[in-house]
Amino acid sequence: MAGFAKISRVVSAFYDKILESRRTNPYFAGVDMRRLIDHQTKFIASIMGGPASYTKDQLERLDSHLAVSERSFSELAALLRETSIVWIGNAASTADAHILPILTEL
Repeated sequence: MAGFAKISRVVSAFYDKILESRRTNPYFAGVDMRRLIDHQTKFIASIMGGPASYTKDQLERLDSHLAVSERSFSELAALLRETSIVWIGNAASTADAHILPILTEL
C-alpha cells in the first residue's frame, strides 16, 4: 500500500460501505464523518508504520460507548476486507496481509 493519501481513500471508501449497511449505519448517526475518517486514517497509518500511534487503552476508551455487537463487528471486518481487496488488488491474501494487523488492534 502506498502513502497516507491512498490510506485515506481506502478509509473513505470503507466508511461509504459502512454507511450503506443497515446493520452498521446506526453506529454512526450524528458522527462527524470527516473527523472520524481523519482519525481512522491516522490509526491505520500508525499500524502500518506511520507517525501516529494509539495505545490499546486509548482505542478502548474512544469506542467503548458504541457497544458494537459481535455480528456488527463481523460485518465491519468484512466491509474492511472487501474495501481492501478493491483498493489493494484482487488478491484476497494480499488484502488480508494488510488488514489482519488492523483487525487485531480493534
